[in-house]
Amino acid sequence: MNLNPQNFAAAINQLCDEKKIDADSVFEAVEEAIKAAYRKDFGNRDQNLEVILDRESGKANVLLVKKIVEKVENPHAEISVEDAQQIKKGLKVGAKIKIDVTPFDYGRIASQSAKQVIIQKIQEAERKAIYEEYSDREDELLNALVHRVDGRFIHLELDRTTAILEPRDQIPRERYQQGQRVKVYLEKVELTPRGSMLKVSRTHPRLIFRLMELEIPEVRNGTVVVKNIAREAGIRCKIVVDSTEANVDPVGACVGQKGVRIQNITDEVNGERIDVIEYSDDFETMLKEVLSPAKLDHFVKHEDEKRVEVYVAEDQRALAIGKNGQNVRLAGEILGWDIDVLNTAELSGEVEVEASENQDDGKDKKTSKKAEEKSDEPAAEAENKEQPAKEKADETEKPEKEAKKSEAKKAKEPEAEAQTEQAADKKVEADKTDEKKEEVI
Repeated sequence: MNLNPQNFAAAINQLCDEKKIDADSVFEAVEEAIKAAYRKDFGNRDQNLEVILDRESGKANVLLVKKIVEKVENPHAEISVEDAQQIKKGLKVGAKIKIDVTPFDYGRIASQSAKQVIIQKIQEAERKAIYEEYSDREDELLNALVHRVDGRFIHLELDRTTAILEPRDQIPRERYQQGQRVKVYLEKVELTPRGSMLKVSRTHPRLIFRLMELEIPEVRNGTVVVKNIAREAGIRCKIVVDSTEANVDPVGACVGQKGVRIQNITDEVNGERIDVIEYSDDFETMLKEVLSPAKLDHFVKHEDEKRVEVYVAEDQRALAIGKNGQNVRLAGEILGWDIDVLNTAELSGEVEVEASENQDDGKDKKTSKKAEEKSDEPAAEAENKEQPAKEKADETEKPEKEAKKSEAKKAKEPEAEAQTEQAADKKVEADKTDEKKEEVI
């Protein structure tokens, strides 16, 4: 049986190069296809067939393998000792014999019969090759081309395969057009009967990390380490970074000169706001950084509940919470704690309650003092009886003091009148001298 020997090897090699699959798997598929075609036209399912395919010339021989037995029960799989020795002498019971059953001029018929089987086997080999290629590229960034927009589903064209970007994996308010190039994050690869299924996303937090590796050399070489990422796709993202070298500023390395590096990442994710935060082992410092730009006044930790109460001024509360709660939500994801944002006035209210309790304690002390004062009442009554006598003595002394004051005032009045008259005379003389000067002029 000959499968067009002139073009057979060249066609197989060309097919393997185009599909990037192993040539051995293709030749095995051809052999299986020839077996299937032979069983369909000449044999049955019980036959044990073996195909020897010359990979250079394309020549194929079909061999029927039978077991040598004393008494034949299944003629399709067994042969007697006498019949086996007629084919080849020296064979014994239990051995196997291979009989060439290749039909004459069977090449064209076999090729047509095996065509669909060959195609199927090649497709399976291609699917397996694609799966092995992309399974090694999970958690990586892929370049894709928008092939078709089908409602809310975006069909992407990748190298040798396709993928579907589902609505939940798309950045909100982002629009896609046919022929547009986008970067996607390969989250998972699954092998299904229909082929390899690639789960791609543009909302995954690791997409930001891979974009940072692409844009920032310090992240790519490990000088700057990304500790954590919390993201609400298309709206806001917080990234915690640290440096392995003391002379490298992790935030400055990520932002770049005039913000060029972080701006390139922002443009790739449809204008998403990105906050870069420097890592710290101190909980308070990290809490202040992740809630930035809001300013904290006080906080209370509840270790058993993994919850922290943050107290801020009234004008800072909106900044701490963020639009639709996104700032406090992302801060909680970064820290791994639940964060409650409260007004500082509520904290001072608790202080006032404590102060009122202290005042109540003071009142109790005052009542005890009153009890002590009641015990001293007899001594106080004796002192009160002496006071009327002192008041009467003061009343008799008052008229005498007033009379002395009036006499002193009368003695001073003539002296004051004389001084006022002298001042008036001096003023008149000064006016006359001024009039004379004016006449001379």
